[in-house]
Amino acid sequence: MTDTPPLARIVIVGGGTAGWLTAAYLSRTLARAGSGVATTVVESPDIPIIGVGEGSFPTLRSTLQALGRGEGEFVRAADATFKQGVRFVGWAGRPVPGSDSDDYFHVFELPYGGDSPGLLPAWLATDGAGRPSYADAVSAQGAVMRRELGPKRPGDPDWEAPFNYAYHFDAPKLAAWLREVAIANGVTRVVATVGEVVRGGADRIVAVAPDDGREAIAGDLFIDCTGFSARLIGETLGSRFRPTDDILFNDRALAVQIPYDRPDATIESYTRATAHDGGWIWDIGLSGRRGIGCVYSSRHLDDEAAERTLRSYAGPAADGFSVRQLRFRTGYRETQWIGNCVAIGLSAGFFEPLESTGIMLIEVAARLVAELAPNADPASLAAAARLYNRLMPARYAAIVEFLKLHYALSHRRGSDYWRDNTDRASWPAGLADKLDMWGRRPPSRFDFVIDHESFLPPNWQYILYGHGFDTPAPALGPTEFTAAHAAFARVRQAQGKAVAALGSHRALVDHFHRA
Repeated sequence: MTDTPPLARIVIVGGGTAGWLTAAYLSRTLARAGSGVATTVVESPDIPIIGVGEGSFPTLRSTLQALGRGEGEFVRAADATFKQGVRFVGWAGRPVPGSDSDDYFHVFELPYGGDSPGLLPAWLATDGAGRPSYADAVSAQGAVMRRELGPKRPGDPDWEAPFNYAYHFDAPKLAAWLREVAIANGVTRVVATVGEVVRGGADRIVAVAPDDGREAIAGDLFIDCTGFSARLIGETLGSRFRPTDDILFNDRALAVQIPYDRPDATIESYTRATAHDGGWIWDIGLSGRRGIGCVYSSRHLDDEAAERTLRSYAGPAADGFSVRQLRFRTGYRETQWIGNCVAIGLSAGFFEPLESTGIMLIEVAARLVAELAPNADPASLAAAARLYNRLMPARYAAIVEFLKLHYALSHRRGSDYWRDNTDRASWPAGLADKLDMWGRRPPSRFDFVIDHESFLPPNWQYILYGHGFDTPAPALGPTEFTAAHAAFARVRQAQGKAVAALGSHRALVDHFHRA
């Protein structure tokens, strides 16, 4: 140990969702720990907030709960609605199990029996056209989603519900609310564009200087939330960017916002993801509008064709509304913590919004910094950086495999885009190995390093068997088979009870906005 004092000041460069979520979480967490660390956010007035998918993963609930605010306040401030999973339409390229169409759910609820193999072996061993989809066999949530019901009742406690859920939200409104929360927690906001990054050695930043001549802002730990420019971690400290566009081809998105035609319009409680010849389309519902976007690969579809695809999907409701284009690089920084600088958000990496990994990765990074950085001296901060650099790039790499799974399993062959995606040469080696093994046996927890995973084995199973992947059924004895089918019956009973007990998603959202 040394006599060097611990961290006294954290400087977050960049606002937006990444900067303000990190600031709000760190300020609340560090204050409760009594660390005495001061946090400053340097926010440029010239950089707009990027809102792409406007979706999240269930981890956001516990992150927001940790901020000490009520769920209703968040829902009203961010114009949030409830998300129970993703509905995939047209991805398999053929009818999927339990349906006469190409349509399945990735639900957020764990399968009956938890995240162990549970009922999967018995489901695989069940023959016949009457076999339900895997999600419907092991969870009641799909039945709730299909009927546009909410995951909870108006009287349920904040952040809790009968079913696991996340949110859709308005990204600029969310960032504005997080800024209010952070400032109320004691965070200092400096509105300035950084002109110079002042270094104190090869891998150390000592201050950032506003470009208008104001005094430089010094700190002990700098968090780079400058977006795709990666002003600190990339431009200044030289962390290399690892592209993954040879695996995940999409590099552009077109988005349009369409108001509902009436104030009581139905709101789907899931992201609808519809495949097309050059990518896929997201469709999400907020309280007053739908957000629709066309994600595509510019190598396979030009911008004009992408806009035609988007407008064809949206129909006349999109007439008169302009579309906004986002261009992005898919990949991540190989080293995300250098010296006293950590990259969080787009500066660390970016993937298409297929499973809402963007805000989830911000959450993970903020939690790791809150856990690793306080009370650190130079030696322990260097050790924290090494641990962070083992964990976060591995997490990004695992997400690459999970996202590619959605494409690799497809039987679509009608365009170069899908032929290239299903070509084994474009698969990560780890995913290829998994699919080879799962062609002979069901997935196992030993297939995953849990600290590197954002998605649990059941998430993989919902995609794998939603697509109709063929795994031989393991041997089951008569007792196991009978017990499993009794459990299937209990799931069916739970579906009926849930549908009867829960109200519409629209009514739930309206309740929160009236409260």
